[in-house]
Amino acid sequence: MTDWLLRVLQDMGTTLRLPISFVCIEFVGTMAFAISGVRLASAKRFDIFGAWIVGMATAIGGGTIRDLMLGVNPFWMTNSIYFICCGLAVLWVFLFGKHLVRQRNTLFLFDTIGLALFNVIGIEKTLNLGFPYWTAITMGSITGAAGGVLRDVFINEIPLIFRKEIYALACVSGGLVYILCHKMGLTPEINALLSIFVVVLIRLLAVKYHWCLPILKGEDESIL
Repeated sequence: MTDWLLRVLQDMGTTLRLPISFVCIEFVGTMAFAISGVRLASAKRFDIFGAWIVGMATAIGGGTIRDLMLGVNPFWMTNSIYFICCGLAVLWVFLFGKHLVRQRNTLFLFDTIGLALFNVIGIEKTLNLGFPYWTAITMGSITGAAGGVLRDVFINEIPLIFRKEIYALACVSGGLVYILCHKMGLTPEINALLSIFVVVLIRLLAVKYHWCLPILKGEDESIL
């Protein structure tokens, strides 16, 4: 059983152009983002299929945009595990939905975890494809943030990335840490852990202390 699982992870790592450790990170991030999407869909009283669609969009949306921009086949088209992960997320929310919907911090928790994990996945995959550092940081931010944008659009909410909260900027900061560690010769796993820590820390501090970017204000609002 262990050998079979190892072969599956190795095959997926080859397909995804990622180390095995990052394949595991991808699974955890997929579940976290899928749960955040399904949880919001549940709060909006979507049916099971609608919730699954929202969970899928949240979990694979950013990675799909990343892969299309990098010129490779979208990752979820080579393995059905992502559909299964989203199905498990629907089941989990279905069983424990009342508790999850009442706990407002659960959305923040799973969204932050997915954001941080997918950010490092996007960075590592882009570097493995031979793109420069600045492209890797950009692709990491897209991988982390774009799925949440699709989720919010599907449930008719203003995307979190466009609100005052620091969101995508946390990905950029985590990306800079990842690249700095990479240039220092640290292992990809250490790079990922430090980058994830920075993203989560910035998100926690931004929410706790209400950090936000300056808002642009036009002189003439009549055009709106």
